[in-house]
Amino acid sequence: MLHFQNLGLRRGSKLLFEDAGFQIHPGQKVGITGANGTGKSSLFALILGKLHADAGELKLPGEWTIAWVAQETPQDSRPAIDYVLDGDQELRQIEEKITQAETQGDGHELALLHGQFEHIGGYQARSRAGQLLHGLGFKPGDEDRPVTDFSGGWRMRLNLARALICRSDLLLLDEPTNHLDLDAVIWLENWLRRYPGTLLLISHDREFLDAVTDHIAHIEQGKLTLYSGNYSAFERIRAEQLANQQAEHLKQQREIAHIRSYVDRFRAKATKARQAQSRLKALERMELIAPAHVDSPFHFSFRPPEKNPNPLLRLSEAAAGYDGKAIVSDVSMSISPGDRIGLLGPNGAGKSTFIKLLSGALPLMTGRMETAQDLKIGYFAQHQVEQLHPEHSALEHLTQLDPQAREQELRDYLGSFGFMGDKALEKTAPFSGGEKSRLALALLIYQRPNLLLLDEPTNHLDLEMRQALAAALQDFTGAMVIVSHDRHLLRVSTDELLMIHGGKVQEFDGSLDDYPAWLAAQNEAAGNTKDNQGSTNRKQKKRDAAARRQALQPLKKKVTRIEKKLDALHKKQQELETLLSDNQLYDPGQKEQLKKLLADKAGIDQQCEEQEIAWLEASEALEAAQE
Repeated sequence: MLHFQNLGLRRGSKLLFEDAGFQIHPGQKVGITGANGTGKSSLFALILGKLHADAGELKLPGEWTIAWVAQETPQDSRPAIDYVLDGDQELRQIEEKITQAETQGDGHELALLHGQFEHIGGYQARSRAGQLLHGLGFKPGDEDRPVTDFSGGWRMRLNLARALICRSDLLLLDEPTNHLDLDAVIWLENWLRRYPGTLLLISHDREFLDAVTDHIAHIEQGKLTLYSGNYSAFERIRAEQLANQQAEHLKQQREIAHIRSYVDRFRAKATKARQAQSRLKALERMELIAPAHVDSPFHFSFRPPEKNPNPLLRLSEAAAGYDGKAIVSDVSMSISPGDRIGLLGPNGAGKSTFIKLLSGALPLMTGRMETAQDLKIGYFAQHQVEQLHPEHSALEHLTQLDPQAREQELRDYLGSFGFMGDKALEKTAPFSGGEKSRLALALLIYQRPNLLLLDEPTNHLDLEMRQALAAALQDFTGAMVIVSHDRHLLRVSTDELLMIHGGKVQEFDGSLDDYPAWLAAQNEAAGNTKDNQGSTNRKQKKRDAAARRQALQPLKKKVTRIEKKLDALHKKQQELETLLSDNQLYDPGQKEQLKKLLADKAGIDQQCEEQEIAWLEASEALEAAQE
């Protein structure tokens, strides 16, 4: 297990945290949260031995294999799949020994090595690597392309695949969803749920944390505290703590009243009944979350657009794409004030292409696009962040937009985005990715657009800033179109979901919760189509597939049965941990009760270990049968 014993850590003269004392048991999945700069990544560096504790001690088993995602990718000309397979060091070591044994003609050693190779799943390793690449959004054939062919974001996906293929005991993931789209996020979420080792996950995606983690380690005000439950459970505990502070409680109530007053106004319009219902559902979620974020440093709102013509924009049989090839076509729709649209679709379907078309950055190939005379677009994408002038401060950037404004007003505005005091005067060159994204959003919002086009606006933003953005979007009176892998932002900000698939743009018949099932069905259909290409006997194919499914059914049932047992055991394990955390239990009069609970905990731990081994064996058997 990971044992934190009065642990303290500093960076320079800054105290990150001190007196951290808790244990993380094998198989637990822990989300690491806290504001930027509080020490989350430094904690990972400490675990990896790159930093040393300033006080106390961190203990972990010396035999554990630790996997993590490298932040840099070398200029590597090898095929992507070989680069990913290098993440399994034991596999590569055995392969090297096999080559040596073959060269030396040592038959006995060769037989032993091939046995080890089979034991670690070496014969299925290439298939596993291919499945990882496919899950992370790589297309067929990409696995044979050299690493140097891929852009920075795709290389980060390769680094992630390289960490996942390692058969690790401890997996450290620092913002793994930053370079992923929604499809890949959903796939990674499911993969991590099945991961049998111990997981430490830094993430600012609340739904991702909720789905994957069973504990939260939160860094705040120089303290690192472990909470049982997922992120929503942590928010409830923190909200209760903050609500006890009367001033913060009153502030929270004012924020909720503001959100509800907007919804009440919105609901009063008969023509907006559908949007009103959606807003009410979003409000319920916002009200649950708001108390845990009342002390956030970010509090801003969209100023109303100067004009809000209706419609803002209209497309008629429009098509757009690149190099003469249409990515989306035959698009007919209009966008009016109050429309709140989220875009869904598989990787590469054309979501960003459609946003660029709406923004005017990509010309029409065919069809028409009519825009209102007073249309004012606020377009956020990664290239806006990259266009910030590195030698200019946040205040200088904003002054260029509004030279007549008083400096204090501009500084007050920037303060609501976290650029307070001297921070507003610093050059943007050394800003972090999150700080640059915040500044780009602040500049966009200041211009009072009536149509917001947001392409992955939450990349590099922490949880507090994401929550502030979601709350501000609730109050926005213009229209918005959003592409995001952050499902919470889509859930609370949009009323309508459009699907981009097969070159078409049409309404998605379902909710955001239905999208993973739709995606799985599409992937299965695509796989079936590929399997059937060139088939001369479709009926035989179907019979073979049915027989294969029937043969796999017992293995699938066994895996499911073990997973259910593990869920029940982990729940009991957490209950016992909660009981053992009660200080009164360690009084002399409670000795017998303490001994009983410790014995129960040891028994449950042993059962968990046995079931985890059984799950791993059953999963490997199922995977081998599916080859």
